[in-house]
Amino acid sequence: MDIENNNKIKNLLNEFIIPDTGRPLKEIGKIVSFVAEGNKCKASIEFGYHDNELIKNDRIFSEVIRENSNFIDIDISIKSDVKSHGVQSSLSPIENVKNIIAVASGKGGVGKSTVASNLAISLHQDGATVGILDADIYGPSIPLIFGIEDEQPTSNDGKRINPLKAYGIEVMSIGFLIDPKKPTIWRGPMVTSALNQLLNQTIWGGLDYLIVDMPPGTGDIQLSLSQQVPVSGCVIVTTPQDIALLDARKGLEMFRKVSIPILGIIENMSTHICSKCQHEETIFGEGGGARISEEYNIDLLGKLPLTAAVRSQTDSGKPSVISEPDSEYSKKFRAGAKKMAIKLAATKKDFSQHFPKIVVEES
Repeated sequence: MDIENNNKIKNLLNEFIIPDTGRPLKEIGKIVSFVAEGNKCKASIEFGYHDNELIKNDRIFSEVIRENSNFIDIDISIKSDVKSHGVQSSLSPIENVKNIIAVASGKGGVGKSTVASNLAISLHQDGATVGILDADIYGPSIPLIFGIEDEQPTSNDGKRINPLKAYGIEVMSIGFLIDPKKPTIWRGPMVTSALNQLLNQTIWGGLDYLIVDMPPGTGDIQLSLSQQVPVSGCVIVTTPQDIALLDARKGLEMFRKVSIPILGIIENMSTHICSKCQHEETIFGEGGGARISEEYNIDLLGKLPLTAAVRSQTDSGKPSVISEPDSEYSKKFRAGAKKMAIKLAATKKDFSQHFPKIVVEES
């Protein structure tokens, strides 16, 4: 087969819509190599996000080639390689962290920490290396959610901190370093300084994603963190009720003003499911997440119900995607995490780390 026909097949592969994504290969991956000889061809395809099921499913690409060529012996290899994506222009990426994703909310009480934790574990379950940073200084809950509230991180040199690990996730929180029974009476600059230290002085282990559980609100602390932390994208958590949507819009506008891409909306507590009769009721209203999604032209990553099981699993230190991985709730979380990763994979890459630093010295 000649070069022209080979290029035709590569173009067809690049335009092929990847199942369950709605996106062509060229947007969220690439053809690394394509070699043809006689009736044989060998192709290597790389995706910018992790998907264990997709990596096993080389048949969908083989069929595209078989239907448009005379190749009989087709060898397809698929792998994932998450790239670093662009951050705010004035900031540089954190060492050993490819992408920071902020999980934020305009107000408290919407289940942001629960969402952040389950998203992080879902990404890991699909093959990514993931960490989570608890940035909610005044109410750190990540240690409890991961069941490690009684543990403390260590340091090899007295300067940098080794994160704790639970369920395959690297975990860091101010909750490990302060007395949980005493209030944290810190002003904004102290909070920002403490979080920057946790972010930069933790020895992260080569992460594809670092999920940052942001403090609720859109005040000075949140704005300072958004300007000082090199974020690749953010997710906004809201409930369907109007008062939560008002604050969610403020959060969206804040991230837009500091040029942080919004990867999507998660509507938490969309419905309440009775633990006895399984009756489902929209006690907080309905359709709020969808309205914001349409209004701002951003993805609705998922609509999650409120159930007693989710509360008990969170409080017991075994998040839902660990406690009940096959439940509908966990499936929705994994689908939302995958949508988030796909959205990030389709955004601009960051190539600054590939260029050498230019140093001007006096002769």
